[in-house]
Amino acid sequence: MTIAVIGRGLIGSAAARHLAKVGEDVVLLGPSEPADKRSHTGVFASHYDEGRITRALDPVPFWSRVSIASIARYAEIEAESGVPFFSDVGALIAGPGDSAPLRNVAAVQEAADIACDRLEGAALGERFPYFEFPAGTVGWHESSGAGYVSPRRLARAQGIAAERAGARIVEAIATGIDEVPGGVRIATDAGPVEAARVLVAAGGFTNMVLPDPVPITVYARTVALFEIDEAEAARLAGQPSMIYLGPDGEDPYLLPPIRYPDGRLYLKLGGDPEDRALEGDAEIRAWFRSGGSPEVAEYLTEQVKARMPGLAIRRVVTDACVTTFTDAYRPVMRALSERVFVAAAGNGRGAKCSDELGRLAAACVQGEDISAALA
Repeated sequence: MTIAVIGRGLIGSAAARHLAKVGEDVVLLGPSEPADKRSHTGVFASHYDEGRITRALDPVPFWSRVSIASIARYAEIEAESGVPFFSDVGALIAGPGDSAPLRNVAAVQEAADIACDRLEGAALGERFPYFEFPAGTVGWHESSGAGYVSPRRLARAQGIAAERAGARIVEAIATGIDEVPGGVRIATDAGPVEAARVLVAAGGFTNMVLPDPVPITVYARTVALFEIDEAEAARLAGQPSMIYLGPDGEDPYLLPPIRYPDGRLYLKLGGDPEDRALEGDAEIRAWFRSGGSPEVAEYLTEQVKARMPGLAIRRVVTDACVTTFTDAYRPVMRALSERVFVAAAGNGRGAKCSDELGRLAAACVQGEDISAALA
């Protein structure tokens, strides 16, 4: 029985690896990263980047559980693929100590007994002298087993590991699926592909492939990359990844200095102040080509200067990506028929825990009941 996985992003490639490792005949469909996003007319993915925060702590128990499971397999994926993608630099979650988000973080930490330090006041400033926080801030610091992943390299690692386990990768864009007697026919720009079952894990383009849409919302996101020089990077040595949870739901995230493919060092900050929903395939593609919002980039620049007032910024580069959400704040991961399955919507947290999400999707395709795991 051939299982086709549509989507070579983080969840799809993880699902393909898990399916191939248990002996399933797997075809992984999807295009590679475009050489030039601004002129590209095909589909896109949000993993074309070098930094996503990874950590065990989260205000929501579900996202903490799937993250812990994924982090535990990082070394396995790196060994199977030969591709390193995890930087164990630690992670800090901070915010007003009396706020609901920080109380939720504390409850998750206690329930799961996650190893970390609780810091506030002078202790927080002494541990992280390059950050500046408002009075009353509390920080939870995971000093190991946390930090950031390169989503670009993680997707590559999963694909290589899947191939080594027996999966076949087909460079193609899926444009639709039809159930036919005995299986599913997938229309692609490289010709039809047939399989007994299909898992659609196409991120923001999932509803472009499915005959009937699932309830997901695709939001535009702008990220700002702050270029620094080697001396500034040396000053910031030991900087962890950081999320600041504001009292009103805002959650800007900051990555430490990372060397990007252009050879330059950047700190990355994300966290749009407002959600902008993108409607339809054409609007999503146009957003990816846009390079992001100048207004949001200005807001993010103000944010990084407030949090790191001494940061010596050489220039600011912006980029566009998307996040896919559900009202339930959980992935859409279920059977749509006996042969068609879907796994989408990382809800802004999917990169770090994508291997466990892929494992759950693979289990669903194989007929397991994963409803309890998604609770």
